[in-house]
Amino acid sequence: MPPTPNPARLVVLVSGAGTNLQALLDACAEDSYGARVAAAGADRDGTGGLARAERAGVPTFVHRLDQFATRADWDAALAGTVAAFEPDLIVLAGFMKLVGRDFLAAHGGRVVNTHPALCPAFPGTDGPGDALAYGVKVTGATLFVVDDGVDTGPIVAQVPVPVLDEDDPATLHERIKVAERQMLVETVGRMAREGFTITDRKVRFG
Repeated sequence: MPPTPNPARLVVLVSGAGTNLQALLDACAEDSYGARVAAAGADRDGTGGLARAERAGVPTFVHRLDQFATRADWDAALAGTVAAFEPDLIVLAGFMKLVGRDFLAAHGGRVVNTHPALCPAFPGTDGPGDALAYGVKVTGATLFVVDDGVDTGPIVAQVPVPVLDEDDPATLHERIKVAERQMLVETVGRMAREGFTITDRKVRFG
């Protein structure tokens, strides 16, 4: 993605409370950030994330899986709705559905997601718990460009988080989320301002 002359257009997809979305909204309020949230979407009704977007005057939409005959139909409809907002970058911010073939065909290379572990370690739904079970001393968070695997895309940024002796999965995950949010905001802003390229899985800015 080359740098954009105007603020980059972000579409943010959420499933829950939207704390990462709020952090992006706050950052976008600064002219120097280089991006704005053009729309926010969700896979369920009544999420806190949608409420945050609506309070900020950001257009919202919902695509529930049960509205469509197949998951492929849902994926294609989501791809089309997102495309209508002409995004430069799509951020999966706590979005609890895997996007599929049609979505990646339309938007591949411009979709980023976070994972609460240092990829490629501990992919899947319980990165903090798996890190604790393995006994690592350091884990963290990863921002990556989404591909057709599970937490396997090219890595944009990572941040380490120490594992404390007294940690349980919940306390570790909370500390990871704080570091993850800061990494997300800083890196998305840089991607918007500088642009980025992907060559042989290596993500470079500028």
